[in-house]
Amino acid sequence: MGACPKSQLLPRVLPWARKVSRMVWQPPSDRVCELMRAGAREMLETAGELSGQLLAALDAATLADQDPAFAEDPALVAALRRSNRANLLFWVQSVLRDPAAQVPPTPGPEPLAIARDVVRRGLDESVLHAWRAGQNSGWRQWMTIAFSLTSDADELRELLDYSARSIFTFVDATIAAVSAQVRLEREQLTRGTHAQRLETVALIIDGAPITHRRAATRLGYDLAQSHLAAIIWSEQPKPDATALQQTADALAATVGAAKPLTVTASAAALWVWVPAQAPPGIAALSTTLGQYPEIRVALGRVADGTEGFRRSHLDARATQRVLSRTTKRAQLARWEEIELIALITQDESRAHEFVQHTLGELAHADPDLRETLRIYLREQSNAPRAARLLYTHRNTVLTRLGRAEKLLPRPLAESSLEVATALEVARWTG
Repeated sequence: MGACPKSQLLPRVLPWARKVSRMVWQPPSDRVCELMRAGAREMLETAGELSGQLLAALDAATLADQDPAFAEDPALVAALRRSNRANLLFWVQSVLRDPAAQVPPTPGPEPLAIARDVVRRGLDESVLHAWRAGQNSGWRQWMTIAFSLTSDADELRELLDYSARSIFTFVDATIAAVSAQVRLEREQLTRGTHAQRLETVALIIDGAPITHRRAATRLGYDLAQSHLAAIIWSEQPKPDATALQQTADALAATVGAAKPLTVTASAAALWVWVPAQAPPGIAALSTTLGQYPEIRVALGRVADGTEGFRRSHLDARATQRVLSRTTKRAQLARWEEIELIALITQDESRAHEFVQHTLGELAHADPDLRETLRIYLREQSNAPRAARLLYTHRNTVLTRLGRAEKLLPRPLAESSLEVATALEVARWTG
């Protein structure tokens, strides 16, 4: 049996993470070192990747009781998921390298990104404590593995004791390190204009008392006009800030506005408002999005005055939530086309039941049948118009409609409204 490696902290850790506890670390026995390595290998799949099931459980735990301002923002959720994966993978790889060493806080860009996003959104450090729930989820997974590694009671006792210290100390140190970075980011942010702009926008959105003149002055934006709000975001690990801003500029250009009002909501998202009298030209905006396939845009409705500024943004947020759940990976959605979907899917489980009950076997049939029936009903049951939109022959449309109706639990003539609604819900939510 080889000797357990000497504990060595990794030389490259985040500068703000070096003030971790200087407690004396007690390494385990050689046998427990072997078991730790075996357990870490089991947490990785053959390709060296973490199990998707393990990560899904971790994500669910960290989002379960999260601040709604965080949990309902797809860009922030994506950042949290990346940090979960980075934290778990770093701990596992550290154990594989040196199971006797105390694992330092996670290095790399993910913790820094979370710290910046927390500050930019005006959230406090309590959102980081969701990692405690993730820690508990990971610990349950680890215990299952530990019990499969040895049947010796003494070995198991030492393995569980040491791995608990390793996991809990690692999470404590990571939270402390990111909290320190949050405080640093907040100090730096309060020196600039972004904090004032974000604070003003937050007051308007929350309906807090702030005078029209004061808000307009602080934002440098006329609140008396008509507004179109948008949320422009990316779920990529390294979002392209230039692409986000250029998309905002393109949105302004489509409605004839010289410049948009933008607020950086997170490293991967912009909140945008542009003066507008009517919805934008979707074709022109789609051309810009074609250059940036990673960018997504959720549009609110055009609305007037300070209340319209607020209402349009809330509509854009609801549109974003629907767009982030769609299985068709659409880049752009308008409030007008998803308003009904947003209303119906507020209770996702009931919406799912409605789709299944209304569509019956059609819910699991060929997607072309559902899409043909959806377009046909949207076009007021006009087969030639549906055929043109589907780029197919009228007879093909009629054949598909006949097959689709046979799969419905009720005749289409008696349930066309319910079927049309269910098909739209299925289209956006899968």
